[in-house]
Amino acid sequence: MSYYYNVWVNTKQFRSSSTLTYSYGSELIEGTIVLVPFRNKTILGLVEKVVSKPEFEVRPIAGQISDKSIPKNSMSLLEWLIDYYPSSSSTHLQLFLPAGIDKIKTLDGQSQKQIKTKAKKIPPKLTPEQDSTIKSIKKSTFRTFLIHGNTGSGKTRVYIELIRSTLKELKSVIVLVPEIGLSPQITQSFRDYFPNKVIEINSSLTEKTKRENWQKILCSKNPVIIVGPRSALFMPVDNLGLIIVDEAHDDSYKQESAPFYQTTRVAAKLSEITNSKLVMGTATPLISDYYMFEERNIPILRMIKSAVSSTDIKPLIQIVDLADKSSFTQSPRLSDLMLRSIEESLRAGEQSLIFLNRRGTAIVILCQNCGWKAVCPNCDTSLTYHQDQHSVICHSCGYKNKFTSTCPTCGSHDIIYHGVGTKAIEAELKKIFPTSKIKRFDKDNLKKDSLSENYINISQGKTDIIIGTQIITKGLDLPKLTTVGIVMADQNLAFPDFSSEEKNYQTLLQVIGRVGRGHKDSSRIIIQTYNPNSKTILAAISKNYETFYNDQLYSRKKYLFPPFVFLLKIYCKKSTSKKAMDSCIELTDKIKNLHLKVNISDPTPAFHEKVGGKYVWQFVIKSRARGNLLDIISHIPNDWFFDIDPVSLL
Repeated sequence: MSYYYNVWVNTKQFRSSSTLTYSYGSELIEGTIVLVPFRNKTILGLVEKVVSKPEFEVRPIAGQISDKSIPKNSMSLLEWLIDYYPSSSSTHLQLFLPAGIDKIKTLDGQSQKQIKTKAKKIPPKLTPEQDSTIKSIKKSTFRTFLIHGNTGSGKTRVYIELIRSTLKELKSVIVLVPEIGLSPQITQSFRDYFPNKVIEINSSLTEKTKRENWQKILCSKNPVIIVGPRSALFMPVDNLGLIIVDEAHDDSYKQESAPFYQTTRVAAKLSEITNSKLVMGTATPLISDYYMFEERNIPILRMIKSAVSSTDIKPLIQIVDLADKSSFTQSPRLSDLMLRSIEESLRAGEQSLIFLNRRGTAIVILCQNCGWKAVCPNCDTSLTYHQDQHSVICHSCGYKNKFTSTCPTCGSHDIIYHGVGTKAIEAELKKIFPTSKIKRFDKDNLKKDSLSENYINISQGKTDIIIGTQIITKGLDLPKLTTVGIVMADQNLAFPDFSSEEKNYQTLLQVIGRVGRGHKDSSRIIIQTYNPNSKTILAAISKNYETFYNDQLYSRKKYLFPPFVFLLKIYCKKSTSKKAMDSCIELTDKIKNLHLKVNISDPTPAFHEKVGGKYVWQFVIKSRARGNLLDIISHIPNDWFFDIDPVSLL
């Protein structure tokens, strides 16, 4: 006797999001992982459901990976995801199935190692604000909560208490963090309080370890705590009771490749499917999230006071005008005020943190004789000079080449360098403070030099001066830190995008929040800017979210941006700029003929017009009804690209 099943298939050669039908000689349940024939090879598949015998011929399932199936809640999430974020079935399946799953010999969990139980660490006493927040969440009939907690207010302590209560109910927990760099520190924190309960998920793990952790989660008979970036949402965890999204504002929660999902939206759906609580914590809520919470009367729980100190110790904040060259007598990039503050911290045996959201040594390389500019041959974007490697690198496509100080156009040696990156700041500080221990953290670090590998030493004060990009702004709690220097505070404001001011506000407030957490009686923040009177910078300094939020909301309503509309960015890549432009015009005309209630922008070159040797043109569609955008997606040709609900239009 044969049974018939609809199966999602995991291959890029099948571009549809629908299932294929196969037969099998025995009964299979929903969520069974199978091997199926596809064209001339055997691939992974996932059983969606049993169906009646079709009228057409079908091929048989080649076999099962195991009797163990994916939990029903994961299957429900997969089905929703396919409808909400259209893409091929393989892009969705890869979220739920680890690479090389067919290499797992057993999914029964019998081979798991027994680990000796460690003693639990006792968490600090709850502050009145933390206690109130926890009680509000426990007593509320709502399922979703936003903890709008200032930096240093102790959101992690709230998470710990909520996790403890959830484990007592014999339910599992997912904790999401935005960056791999944050994962080790928060993972260790939870391991201290919940020994042998924590399973870490992140991209730095080997494929074998990822498979083993996935297997542990699937086979665990006891509640577990899963900690990791957005991919942790798709782990096969059963009996889920709590989802925590830490630093919920972070851009990395948006998947930048198909199926382009927004993590907080997926977390909300998983919370609904499993009837678990969802807690989003951040000092700088996304404007769209905050508006949605207010409109739906979902609880916003405010935490303002320091969790460490009972007194309100505010850091001294000083602004330096970058246009005032008299403030830069010792260094062209670091003001006298910033250098004095670093020196004071060094004398006191304390730490300094210098923030600049640009990697490399120099951002623009020019010939003063003929005007030649060093650009990427694939992308036409400026190449960044890295002095330590004596090379130029494209931070868009990864192109790299040795740098020569001779102009390739005119042969002149009159080469100048504009802009500054973290490596230049590192070199300069090493000259000024040669005996200090200085470390730089950005995406150019080798693994051994990464923040995650050095976090313990940094937190113990073994590094005097910390330099870095956004990596160092998120979640770091450094007891010995007393100086924070922001080299260029208005950097993000130069980008022509609806979210630029929001991102700048978030970044500044996060950097500022590294001090004034109650560890030290005094601390200093030096902010260098070309716009000392910028409303965004002043709002971040005063931590005045309400004023900033209302200003941004007014602007977005006026110019039709989220949360008042949904966005769809559509783009193509062609061999010439004219072909890309013509293709965009042709597609916009076809979409207009659908006669949907949408607003379609004129086609324009992308912010980076040339990427990987191709020319990129795009257009943006706005609609108050997201369904209209899904309808349009179904009419987009296969060789085009799209991003629904983008966080940026650049």
